[in-house]
Amino acid sequence: MTESAQPASDEPGNVEPENVEPGNVEPGDAADPGANPPHGVGPWEGDPPTDPRYDPELLAAGDARNVVDEYRYWTMEAIVADLDTRRHPFHVAIENWQHDMNIGSIVRSANAFLAAEVHIVGKRRWNRRGAMVTDRYQHVRHHEDVAAFVAWADAAGLPIVAVDNVEGSKPLPDADLPERCVLLFGQEGPGLSREAVAAASGIVEITQYGSTRSINASAAAAVVMYEWCRRWA
Repeated sequence: MTESAQPASDEPGNVEPENVEPGNVEPGDAADPGANPPHGVGPWEGDPPTDPRYDPELLAAGDARNVVDEYRYWTMEAIVADLDTRRHPFHVAIENWQHDMNIGSIVRSANAFLAAEVHIVGKRRWNRRGAMVTDRYQHVRHHEDVAAFVAWADAAGLPIVAVDNVEGSKPLPDADLPERCVLLFGQEGPGLSREAVAAASGIVEITQYGSTRSINASAAAAVVMYEWCRRWA
């Protein structure tokens, strides 16, 4: 059973991140007391704007969040609403059977490359440490298992492109990356499950030149998302 997608930490009932622990908070974030932010702006100088997108508290106290200048002083809801007007039509999915630490970093990259949604397949809980607060701006949807995820993708008319260095995979430069698709990644170590590979319309691998057989799942996700943007954005 899937759930409607919302920014991950915005409402109860969405994909549940792990509890915030020391070190999970981005420097300069409001949840980081006593932070000495390396970025940000001070209180608004002059008459405050009346545009409802601006947050009165941020205007008064300053904005130390790691956001682009365009979004300085905006409320989180206003930022998400603006991103929603221009999100790219690709989705990102990752299997989560062992609380994979890569998921947070993949969410962060999905935000950077403006993916439509991130899909967590398997366990609901995930460690958001690597997301560095970007899960507040990224839609995340949960699927209990591969079958539920595949049913959702079929209903949405989105082909699944699996990313793994398995038999039958094509090098990324030669592979088909449809404009509307779901990029599916496996866990660190075991990679994609057989069920996930079987559900894919194509399998992509990233060419490597060193001694290691595979690269970190979050690094692989960033590479493939960048390649999608290079072709379509």
